[in-house]
This record gives sequence, structure tokens and C-alpha cells, in this order.
Amino acid sequence: MLRILHTADWQIGRQYGRFAPEDAAALAEARLSTIERIAALANHEQVQAVLVAGDVFDAQTVSDRTIRRLFNAMQSFTGPWIMIPGNHDAALEESVWSRAKRLSAISANVHIALQPNVMEFAEQGFALLAAPLTQRQTYSDLTDWFDTAETAPGLLRIGLAHGSVQGILAEDIDSPNPIAPDRARRARLDYLALGDWHGLKCIDERTWYSGTPEQERFKDNGAGQVLLIDLPGAGQPPLVEPRSVGQYHWQHWTEQLAVESDLEQLIQRLEQLPHTTVLDLTLSGQIDLTEQQRLQQALSMAQGRCRSLEFDLADLHLEPTDEDVAALHADGYLGEVIAELRERQQHEGAETARDALAILAGLLRERLSQEGRA
Repeated sequence: MLRILHTADWQIGRQYGRFAPEDAAALAEARLSTIERIAALANHEQVQAVLVAGDVFDAQTVSDRTIRRLFNAMQSFTGPWIMIPGNHDAALEESVWSRAKRLSAISANVHIALQPNVMEFAEQGFALLAAPLTQRQTYSDLTDWFDTAETAPGLLRIGLAHGSVQGILAEDIDSPNPIAPDRARRARLDYLALGDWHGLKCIDERTWYSGTPEQERFKDNGAGQVLLIDLPGAGQPPLVEPRSVGQYHWQHWTEQLAVESDLEQLIQRLEQLPHTTVLDLTLSGQIDLTEQQRLQQALSMAQGRCRSLEFDLADLHLEPTDEDVAALHADGYLGEVIAELRERQQHEGAETARDALAILAGLLRERLSQEGRA
């Protein structure tokens, strides 16, 4: 029986410009440490090879240091690594791959298919049919030749490609780099390892996307895994088992606050978040001044605990109760300002009005606290 790991879309060198610099650096570093975990898993599971189905690098312009660090991260697994370029790191005449060769960064056990060809691994018992991208986009199916490719008798036939399976994936990515949905059957493949779709996806029992091993989007699509594949023999269906290797877990929450119990439940969920969380939180509804203080404290504590927490409060209205206003001792002109800000939250500029109201309430509380200490 042949045992392999299937992974893809490492996107080494990816930048995270939407995040704070500290978080962006940690998320970029996680992509390299995940490769170390893949190598460790390959050793633990005693696989015969690791297949990487394209987009190893996020761009052709990654630094020499990043190239060296990537291949260093792979070193603990000394069996065959078999890679193809994808659309982000296509095998152009001058590419990240030609730079890696000049740097002598690629170990002897790392096999990179820069042209379509059959690579035979007789010792491991399989022949690999590679369909690398030699340009960023193509509108012809680069796996067509798999159907007529000859391989040595007795070797399992495994395909490795990067692109969009036609008629299966989302419509907005269903044109560049097309792959026929029945390629595995037509080419008599025992397994077809695909890259480009960043989530885990089964096309048929012999055709899979592994997804990116380190999540980088707020989508619940099975990212953060690799596939452990057992191939019992020629013509027999593979046994496919996802294995988690990702470090960070990206979540998007959309919550509406209407009653006090809604805030209580939200705070409890925030308190339970692990430190590996990357959270995008959108809140709507309304809260009073006391609840706003509690919410801000809970968000601040969660930001200190999570890898990253970003929140959008644009549709969350601050509605002080009469008791809130009375407790601020905001009589006269200040009372009129508070009333106007409360009214403006119902119109254009609501977010600015809410923030101004929160700041004013905070200043008034601070003044009262100082007066109490005097």
C-alpha cells in the first residue's frame, strides 16, 4: 500500500496588510511553521511522499531569505517532496524557482516539475503525472495529456495539478486554468491531487483539493488541513483522511444585541476564545451606557488574548437610559448635547454620533470619579 500526503497553496511570503503589523508578522510566520508541522506529520505517518499541488510561494518576488527558510522548514522529512508551480509562482523563464536553484536552496529529495512530464518513483511504487503552470493563467486544460500518458506497468498513476475543476467550484473562479471534472476517470488515475481552491473539497473519490494548510480567510471551508492518502492498489479507491496542521483559526461573527442577555452571551463567548483565534466581529442593535462599558472592557481583554480581534460597531447604537443620563449629572447644556447625540444616531453620521456620545459619557464619569476622590 502506498501512503502519501497531499497539500497545496502554502502561499509562503503572503502579506497581511489589513492587520496590525504585529499580527501581520505572526500570521506570515505561521505559514512557515505549518510547513515544519507537515514535515513532522509525514515522518510520523511514515508516508512515501509529500505532494504539493502548486502555489508554494505567494509571489515571484519573495526574498531570498524567504526561499531559504521555506526549504529549510521541509528538511526534517527526507523522503520525496514533489512540487509543481501554480498561478502565483508559475514556472516562467525567470521565476522564484530559477532563483531557488541559483541559491542552491533545493535539497536533492525535493522534486520540482517545471514542465509537464511523468516522474517515476519506482521504489515507492508510483508514477506522477505533473501539470505545472508555466504562465499565470491559461484557458486550456493542462491535464489533457494525462489521458494518453504511458506509465510503467505495476506503478500507481497519480496526477498533480493546479486549477479550477469546471462546473464544480464557485462561478467566479470557473474559467482560468480549467481542469475537466472527470479527469481522474479518463486518465485512469488512482488519485488526482489538486491545488488552487483554498478549502478542503472532494470532487470525486479519487480527486481532491487539500486546501491551504494555514487558514487565511474568514471562510468555514475546511482550510488548515492536509490530506493523508492510502492507496491500497491499482484501480482500488483511495482512503482519504484530513489532518489538521494549521496554527490559527479564523472566525467571523455577526451578532445583534437587543436585550441584556445577548451581551452576556457575547462576553462569555469572547472569554472562551483560545489564543490562536483571528476574529472579525460585526455588532448591531443597541446598548446602554453601562452595557457599553462592559462591552469595551470585554473587547479589550479579548484583544489581549487572541492573535487578532477586529470589530465593526457601525450598526451598534448607544442608547443611554434615563438612569444613565441622571447618573452622569449632565444637566443644562450637557444634557442637551447628549439628547442631540442620541437623536443623531438615527441619521447619517450615526457611528460618529455614537462614538462622541461614548467619549462624552466617559469624560463625565471620569469627572465624577475625581470629584468623589477630592
